[in-house]
Amino acid sequence: MIKILAVRETKMKIYNFTVVFEPLGEGGYNVIVPAIPEICTFGETLEEAKAMAADAIKCYIESALKANEPIPEDREPSIGRIAVRI
Repeated sequence: MIKILAVRETKMKIYNFTVVFEPLGEGGYNVIVPAIPEICTFGETLEEAKAMAADAIKCYIESALKANEPIPEDREPSIGRIAVRI
């Protein structure tokens, strides 16, 4: 008997999001995703912070797709300095 396995072809989409890595004084990095404010994560190293961010974004998108919710558009944050005179 010969078994034929049907492989379902799935189209994978790549989502790109701007991520902010904030170095902490005590070490490690806080991570935020401006387009998805629900995501806030952390990593002991920059590499770990990147992996944690990717995992959090993936989980968020998978959940949104299952719930038929829209995927947010990426937003680039404006970063600048403000001088305050006291």
